[in-house]
Amino acid sequence: MDDVVERWWNGIWGRLGRRDIWLVRHTSWRVVARRGDADTGRVRHWDYDREEEARQLLSRLMSIEGPGRWQEQPTRTPPPPDFG
Repeated sequence: MDDVVERWWNGIWGRLGRRDIWLVRHTSWRVVARRGDADTGRVRHWDYDREEEARQLLSRLMSIEGPGRWQEQPTRTPPPPDFG
């Protein structure tokens, strides 16, 4: 069972501008990033042994220029089903 530790999104609705990032505790640490909406978005993931490494990538992803402003979301929302 995956444990969603944190979730962020850029505050933009729609399939072209929306970005989502999840920090997930799996058997290791996983960062999941989606570009676009839930129906057509492209999902990528990266696995790390240490939380610190996963958080470094999380910071890099959120520092990329783009529309919107990152906002933390409630963690009860699971990552997309095709993240793994």
